[in-house]
Amino acid sequence: MAENNTKHPTKHNALIKTGIVGVVAGLLGGGVAYAGLSQVNGQNAPQTSIVPTTKVEKSSSKNSSQMTNAFNTVKKSVVSVVNLKRQSSSSSSDPFGIFGSDSSSSSKKNSKSDLETYSEGSGVIYMKSNGKGYIVTNNHVVSGSDEIQVILSNGKKVTAKKVGTDSETDLAVLTIDGKYVTQTAQFGSSKNLEPGQQVIAVGSPLGSEYATSVTQGIISAKNRTVDVTNSAGQVTNQATVIQTDAAINPGNSGGPLVNMSGQVIGINSMKLSSSSDGTAVEGMGFAIPSDEVVSIINQLVKNGKITRPKLGIRIVSVDELTEYGRKKLGLPDSVKSGVYVASVTKNGSADKAGIKSHDVITKIDGKAVDSVVSLHTALYTHKVGDTVTLQVVRDGKSQDIKVTLS
Repeated sequence: MAENNTKHPTKHNALIKTGIVGVVAGLLGGGVAYAGLSQVNGQNAPQTSIVPTTKVEKSSSKNSSQMTNAFNTVKKSVVSVVNLKRQSSSSSSDPFGIFGSDSSSSSKKNSKSDLETYSEGSGVIYMKSNGKGYIVTNNHVVSGSDEIQVILSNGKKVTAKKVGTDSETDLAVLTIDGKYVTQTAQFGSSKNLEPGQQVIAVGSPLGSEYATSVTQGIISAKNRTVDVTNSAGQVTNQATVIQTDAAINPGNSGGPLVNMSGQVIGINSMKLSSSSDGTAVEGMGFAIPSDEVVSIINQLVKNGKITRPKLGIRIVSVDELTEYGRKKLGLPDSVKSGVYVASVTKNGSADKAGIKSHDVITKIDGKAVDSVVSLHTALYTHKVGDTVTLQVVRDGKSQDIKVTLS
């Protein structure tokens, strides 16, 4: 998933080397207090005062916070994901391999010894079934790979295989041999999240050398709609994500965002590093909501791909709008929830059915729509060619419109 002015938290070792200089101060205690020598050596021995000391209470090290318990619940299920690519003979002059030719490569190119780390990210083992362990990660972590390695929490490296990927939601499912799985993570519902709720992000910031790092923060917003752009900066899609201030860095992509109960409520995907005017931004990370993650990965396991119908609209959740935004858009006070239609794609499904910008979609097939995620979830239960009924509010009045999905 890519967003304008966002950076995917994925490490690209083949192109960029990041140097980290750590300064460690070591203090060696050399003072030893010798007390009571007068009693050993006699009355003429020099008098030595007793030096007061303190000690670490053993009980304090045994105390565990709720977030520590949450981390322990998932830590063995979190893995590093390594994207390996073969390097062509022209890689020295063309580091991106754009002009590389298969015909000019030697047979040695196809050997495993020529595989090099292109990028590293994170993932989480969420299921063990039929002798396999299933891992969810980001699509951009494994995109274009010639081979994928997974580094388990105990440091063991194993080969992983792709089950399916979806670039639109930036999700991918991998499998490893089930004998290596010692712990699986459980999903919690992202629908129940509240701003201010404590969460932790677990993953491999800057790569596997910092595997299973944990950072803590809060939910900043549970439904944030962001534009997804391609490499040319063109908006290609929209995504509804969880916003958090838990530190998310390159390499955290694909790792879990975890609630206080140790449940995965999101998959970390990207961060906002600067605003549109270049202002530096801190503490704005984004994760794919678990409700959407579960829906997508189940389809990937079943079919290996996602074929989804589209309405052809750009939307935003009504509950994301400020009071000023509501007044500016002319939303009536009676509209408390739903999704606001910002624009309609010409000749798309919605356009052909008569949906207009400024409409508010409140129901699909009689089921309430309270967010972008809920609309997508309901929409993705249908196939291309199906007809759905959307209830929309237009100029303060409600009406039903039938839409044939393309």
